[in-house]
Amino acid sequence: MLEGWFGWFIVLWTLFLISMFAIGGYFMFRKFLKRMPKEDGMSILDWQDHYIKETRHMWTPQQSALLEELVEPVPELFRDVARDKIAGKIGELAIEEKRKTIDQDLIIRGYIIATPKRDHKFLIKKLNQKNIDLQPYQKLLG
Repeated sequence: MLEGWFGWFIVLWTLFLISMFAIGGYFMFRKFLKRMPKEDGMSILDWQDHYIKETRHMWTPQQSALLEELVEPVPELFRDVARDKIAGKIGELAIEEKRKTIDQDLIIRGYIIATPKRDHKFLIKKLNQKNIDLQPYQKLLG
C-alpha cells in the first residue's frame, strides 16, 4: 500500500475533492430549485427577471450607482447574482406600489427585504457614511 507522505497526500487530496464537489453540488441544487416552475408556471428567477425588465426604464443613473455602492461588499464572484436579486425585489415593490421611478427609499427597502439579516450591517454602515436616516427602516431591520 501507499506509505509515507504520498499516502497522506492522496488521502487529503481525496477529502478535498469530495468536499469541493459537495459544496458545488449544494449551490447547483439551490439554483436548480430556484429555476423550478411554481404553480403559476414561472420560477423565482423568472419572476425576478420579469420585474427587472418591467422596471428597467424607471432607474436613473444615480439610483443605479447607489445600488452598485450597496452591493460593493459582496464578493465579486457573487455580486451579479446579489445585484439581480435586489433589483428584482426593488422592481417588485415598484410595481406593487405603482411607482413611476425608482427612488432611494425604494432601493433601501428592497435591499433590506431581499438580503438576509446578517448582511444588513453592511447596509447600515453604508447608510451612516452617506448620512441617511435609518429611522424609517427600523421596522424592516428588525
